[in-house]
Amino acid sequence: MTTNTLTAGNWQGNLKMGLAPRELEATLWAAADLSQKEIAKVMGITPKSVEKRLDVARFKLGARTMRGLVLEAFKRQIISPLLILLCAVFVGQGAIGDNQLNRVRRPGDGRVAVRRIESYQTV
Repeated sequence: MTTNTLTAGNWQGNLKMGLAPRELEATLWAAADLSQKEIAKVMGITPKSVEKRLDVARFKLGARTMRGLVLEAFKRQIISPLLILLCAVFVGQGAIGDNQLNRVRRPGDGRVAVRRIESYQTV
């Protein structure tokens, strides 16, 4: 059974969306802010091979720079940060219950007050 995703660092990539597996892996490591030498070390290939993989990926996505490659891959949903999945869990938790950090116990009477955050405008 084959998987349709690759994970590198805190990034996940979708296969079968235009990039070869090694091109996608190099793009994921580039998204993780690694240099070509660092990517070569992680992938176990030469820096020249990494450069070639990224050049081909940039050509396929129509990007001129490394930053453009990562942005275009993100825009096309070829890559996505794993942090989004983690944030979605926390946002879901916040929507389900009230925020315990905003609760304040008053000493003595056991009542619970809710802390209000107000903004003041100066005229």
